[in-house]
Amino acid sequence: MGGESLYVSYAPSAAGTMYACGALGMFLGDLAVGRLVPPALRPRLATPLRLLLAVPYLFFFLRPGLALSVLAVTVAAVGFAASLVLQERLMSLTPDELAGQAFGLHTTGMVALQGLGAALVGTLAQLTSPATAMTLMATASIAVTLTLSALGKREERRPGAGGDGERGAVGVLGVTDVDGAG
Repeated sequence: MGGESLYVSYAPSAAGTMYACGALGMFLGDLAVGRLVPPALRPRLATPLRLLLAVPYLFFFLRPGLALSVLAVTVAAVGFAASLVLQERLMSLTPDELAGQAFGLHTTGMVALQGLGAALVGTLAQLTSPATAMTLMATASIAVTLTLSALGKREERRPGAGGDGERGAVGVLGVTDVDGAG
């Protein structure tokens, strides 16, 4: 959501602590989801983890002190483990021979959009304040997450949806015949 790019302007003397605690939260989230959560349960965590990534930033509207800011950053960063769940889903829907291309496209798109997010949140901070910008981006992130989750659930309820992993990934990638069978 881009709030991380504002730590220096939000708390110049504590930005290093905020970044370090963000890294700690990412480590704990990745460890918990990657090693402790059973694979069958992981898909159900995608939306809660994405929400966790944004919701703690809503508290920055209150301009909390250092201790609460660091706590919010640490808790929010646990939500980065959603990327593990989403990457696992992408790979399960992608034919083996296209896995490298799909993962490369995913990574490139993600990095590009993170850059745009940082530019957007920086612009909002220039027009308002770092705390307000983080709160606005968190609100937008929550809205997008809930919308995508609702659309995904609607797609899952459609007859014939979700059962053909090759069709789902191949259709997105624009390839019509991967294995020569069709």
